[in-house]
Amino acid sequence: MAKRLYVGNLSYSTTDDSLKEAFGQAGTVESATIIMDKMTGRSKGFGFVEMSTDEEAQKAIEMYDGKDLDGRTVKVNEARPMEERAPRE
Repeated sequence: MAKRLYVGNLSYSTTDDSLKEAFGQAGTVESATIIMDKMTGRSKGFGFVEMSTDEEAQKAIEMYDGKDLDGRTVKVNEARPMEERAPRE
């Protein structure tokens, strides 16, 4: 089963493809998505990577957490489910 990882503090120049390529060094990447701001179309500086196995996900965390990616020290950990938030007014 695929394991979803949160990748934070990404460079604004990092793309879905470059993220997928980087994490591909740790194993098979099912998907890599940079979260974009709807108003500006610019990266929000974080994204998600889905690795094909738990072992590959753990290897990716060990390889990249606290390491440099595109000039930024990134934070990588297991993604948590989105929490309920109060609606905006």
